Amino acid sequence: MKKKRLFSVLFTVLLCAVPLAGCSSGENEKTPAVTGEAGQEKNDGGGNPAPSGSSNDNVENPGSEDNAGGAGQEDSEDGSSAENKIEIVHTRDLSNPNATEKAQLIYDYLCSVTGNAVISGVQESPSAAGANDEINYIKRVSGKYPALRGFDYINDDFEGVNKRAEFWGNEMNGLVTICWHWGTPPDGIGYESSKGKIDLDKALTEGTELYEAMVAQMDNVAGYLKELQDKGIVVLWRPFHEFDGQWFWWGKGGNEKFIQLWQLMYDRYTNIHGLNNLIWVLGYSDQVKRDWYPGDEYVDIVGADSYKTGTRNALYKLVCAFGAEGMPVPLHECGAVPNPDELIESGTNWTWFMTWTLSNMRENNTKEELAHAFGHDYVITLEQLPDFDELLEAGES
Repeated sequence: MKKKRLFSVLFTVLLCAVPLAGCSSGENEKTPAVTGEAGQEKNDGGGNPAPSGSSNDNVENPGSEDNAGGAGQEDSEDGSSAENKIEIVHTRDLSNPNATEKAQLIYDYLCSVTGNAVISGVQESPSAAGANDEINYIKRVSGKYPALRGFDYINDDFEGVNKRAEFWGNEMNGLVTICWHWGTPPDGIGYESSKGKIDLDKALTEGTELYEAMVAQMDNVAGYLKELQDKGIVVLWRPFHEFDGQWFWWGKGGNEKFIQLWQLMYDRYTNIHGLNNLIWVLGYSDQVKRDWYPGDEYVDIVGADSYKTGTRNALYKLVCAFGAEGMPVPLHECGAVPNPDELIESGTNWTWFMTWTLSNMRENNTKEELAHAFGHDYVITLEQLPDFDELLEAGES
């Protein structure tokens, strides 16, 4: 077993308020570092894969001169920004004993953030031309980029997702989470296929044609995750999401078959493919059914999806009851962004929120609400994340 390094790094996270008056109010007004229009709404469940080479146009590193500090930032009298200090403390090991040091450090950060702040996240559109619509829209209305960007291997867009994930993780210094609307094995592709049904008894029986086909698809994706590992990208990996809702094929066989499926993927990815860059995120629906939990040794983070409004405090408490003590608990799909003031007041300690693509974002939030949330001093945006590579280098010196 690889011995893990213990991190206890005092890191100052700049949590700078963005006053409403300093934010864009015009639909066509653009912030300096963002070009391109976040306009046409996309089909949240489908679309075509983004062509490689076009994925990161119109997104500029926020460390550039034009974008330093964001819009409307308030400074203190001594010139420093309003800030809150988060001490990164090691409290839990990842489930994979061979996890990379960077994966463990990011996990330590997520554990340390929980209850002290909430990380902002946005799921990108799966359509070809609109991959940057969501983050550009947030930038335009709030002056900030989200800290976390969600990706989806839907439509077998493996190369496009990897290119954008590498850009976001390495060039923009952001957090990366990936899910997979996995079409029904043996050869299904896309959102509609993911809602199909297969014989999970056969799919989970070694030697059957369906088992071999399913595992081949699983292993193919492992190769793309390995590419990200080689690029130094840590992935908050959220497979089989909303399993307990039982509207996707991976949940339609019931809780026992789902647990076997989760454990099969975990074992192959961890012990056969050596994917040590994954942080395993278990994503319940808003139903949070009992007896679907794969076990602490297979899960690092437990959260839920909910398209309701408000803090979702009751949902938060339900999810907390299933994960191990100290696990981060995200709201990893939402339409309406929770009000940070209400999160604080109610003690609803989501580790992050992630609003799902542009149509949900615009239909469920006013621009003023988004500006308030992404500019709130409790909400961590992109420029406020630590540089995890620098922290690792400093720890080695």
